[in-house]
Amino acid sequence: MTETEICTEELVLEQLVDQKDLIVYNDDVNSFDHVISSLIKICKHTDIQAEQCTTIIHYKGRCQVKRGEYDTLEPMCTALLEKGISAEIE
Repeated sequence: MTETEICTEELVLEQLVDQKDLIVYNDDVNSFDHVISSLIKICKHTDIQAEQCTTIIHYKGRCQVKRGEYDTLEPMCTALLEKGISAEIE
């Protein structure tokens, strides 16, 4: 293995370790439309992606709606919480 290959593998591993998940939880308060529109606006989901995530949230109780670095996910999580949607970063 060359030095370039080793450095590339280390960089990829570092990037994967730093990744977090933005999780949205089901509740009995928010409508499908509210969650869908919030995911589109805040997380920049497509219509279909937001609908699929909302369905998963409804039936499974939670869904990973975004993956990325904490600094990127934190404002999204805060915005979802401000809209009354249960969310956290794991």
